[in-house]
Amino acid sequence: MEFDYDVVIVGGAFSGSATAMMLKRKHPAARVLIIEKAAEFDRKVGESTTELSSCYMTRLLGLTNYLGHHHLAKQGLRMWFANRPDQPFDDCVELGARYQARLPTFQVDRSTLDQHMLEQAVQAGCDLQRPAKVTSVELEADRSYMSYETYGSQTRISTRWLVDASGRAAMLARKLGHFQQNTEHPINAVWARFTGVKDWDSYEWREKFLDYANACRTSRNWATNHLMGHGWWCWIIPLRGGDVSAGIVYDARIFTLADGANLGERLRAHLLSHPVGAEIFGGSQIIEGDVHAYSAMPYSSSQVCGSGWLTVGDAAGFIDPLYSPGLDFCSYTSYYAADVLARSLAGEDVSEALTYYNEQYPITYRLWFETLYKDKYYYMGDAELMAAALLLDVGTYFIGLVIPVYKNPEREFLHLPFEGKAGRVFGEMMKFYNRRLVTLAKRRLVKGCYGRRNAGWRELYDGFVPDRRVGKLIRKGLLHWWLAELTNLRLIFTPPAKHRTVSNNAANSAPVAAPL
Repeated sequence: MEFDYDVVIVGGAFSGSATAMMLKRKHPAARVLIIEKAAEFDRKVGESTTELSSCYMTRLLGLTNYLGHHHLAKQGLRMWFANRPDQPFDDCVELGARYQARLPTFQVDRSTLDQHMLEQAVQAGCDLQRPAKVTSVELEADRSYMSYETYGSQTRISTRWLVDASGRAAMLARKLGHFQQNTEHPINAVWARFTGVKDWDSYEWREKFLDYANACRTSRNWATNHLMGHGWWCWIIPLRGGDVSAGIVYDARIFTLADGANLGERLRAHLLSHPVGAEIFGGSQIIEGDVHAYSAMPYSSSQVCGSGWLTVGDAAGFIDPLYSPGLDFCSYTSYYAADVLARSLAGEDVSEALTYYNEQYPITYRLWFETLYKDKYYYMGDAELMAAALLLDVGTYFIGLVIPVYKNPEREFLHLPFEGKAGRVFGEMMKFYNRRLVTLAKRRLVKGCYGRRNAGWRELYDGFVPDRRVGKLIRKGLLHWWLAELTNLRLIFTPPAKHRTVSNNAANSAPVAAPL
């Protein structure tokens, strides 16, 4: 059959461009068209990479030199807890690594990264239509027809394969009725860019908080710092050039963002309500016109491919930006889709590969959600409980995904997480400790002692590495969990707090009761 293109990709940001680049490497003769609606990319929520997505970008996409020159090296993940707004900065609880990150990760400006990726795809031989708006799609058994509009003119083309990389627009999922909102996880987000944010590692702060400065051997400023509260968390991410991305994600069942003059001022007021945020953002300003919001963030697609079409990245689903899994999903789906396309264009029968993708993606999405995020916002404001979760979550992530992918990325990115019986057993174990931490948090709320130890200590661990040494941190996480279970045994016999007034818009989010 004759087609105008072998593959048409709708969406030229990370997932679409990565699919195009990998396809051209696997099948250089492929005729690929990328249709991108935006004349310029806007900035997105996720700007922090994980060890997994960084492996994909450096080892498979070959972006090491580019990332090193144009973005910032990330120094791990830090969490900060408080139990009252007027708490001294150096009395707040800190969780994070003591030393430099062992594996490459980055703080990226997504608009800049997306533009570079699209340019690389074009250099690899892909055609590009931009700005171009898709106006119609017709899916048939052996081909697809698509019409798009650019500069006022309409064009109709045919293609053997259609790839949906349209992000949250989820073009095919909505068109075909596969789009599903994740109503179990009602989270919203507000974010902005700030100037004038204080340096976490300045000499001024060393003079002011000497113990804080001496406790850590790496830069806190280059980490992804998180302010934590009951029902919400805030990210603080530095960007190349000096701007700082900051935003809040919150569970609408638990938390309500306080009223204010406008969305940006409401976000800034919330950041200042946390004692760490007050120190960092006290003299900052929001960049005008750079405030954004999403509601009802998580969603998925019940079917991610069919005869002649596939979805990749955020077009297939999104869960939650905590731990930055978005680019992980983009990495798995774009690499898998490129492999299927290359094999099909080479004449192979890929029906089994399509069946696998359709069956495994919903399992991966569901287990990733239930193991890491389901009801997590109930306990993320309690430093003791979140310390257990952080060490167990990241430790199991390293064992299950990071260690295998660094041994053989070409093989492992073709297998979606939680695959097979072993993956599901692993998932059930993670779901169990997450459910227990939720239960412990709810009892602490009833008894009036939620977050009672959000002051006076810090835990700085050696850092996660892709070998058996990660077991040390998992054991530390288990210890936190078991100690919390012992506390829970005492709480069973403790009467509920008489006057429990949980605040839903203050940094402490819950009062601290008298010591038990």
